[in-house]
Amino acid sequence: MDQNSRKSIAPQGMLSLWLVLFVVWMVANSTLAVEVAILGAVITLALAYVFTSSSDAWRRIRWTPAGFYHFLAYSGTFLVELVKANIAMMRVVYAPRIDIHPGVVRIRTKLKSPIGRLALANTIALTPGSLVLDIKGETLYIHWLDVQTTDLDKATEALAGPFETHLEKVFG
Repeated sequence: MDQNSRKSIAPQGMLSLWLVLFVVWMVANSTLAVEVAILGAVITLALAYVFTSSSDAWRRIRWTPAGFYHFLAYSGTFLVELVKANIAMMRVVYAPRIDIHPGVVRIRTKLKSPIGRLALANTIALTPGSLVLDIKGETLYIHWLDVQTTDLDKATEALAGPFETHLEKVFG
């Protein structure tokens, strides 16, 4: 039996996705309890199998040393931006007079891969004060709680700028 005719039980990329999901599970649960680890291993293994067998998006991720570095840098950037956005929301909530200017802005991403655009959209949506309403090609429509600018380039820099460079190195 040659290599091309052999069918693998695990789809390509399943192990790396499982590892990422399992680490996220363990961090989210904040415990090293055996029963939590076993449950997490089973759930994340099932998720990794379903995702990698139905989509090739995970295989397109660049798991190189540079890609891994940029994934870590993106994670750190996301945490910093998350804290900044939460502080900005606290200012709005606790202000004696609410002075916000909500609206929908349009930004343009340079990310080419669908999973890269999805990662950017989820990142923006997870930071308080912004919500991605739609993605059409390279354009994202975002509801911004306090619109700073409606200029396409400035809005793109404000909302996507901190993340895009790192996401481009990981997802393309």
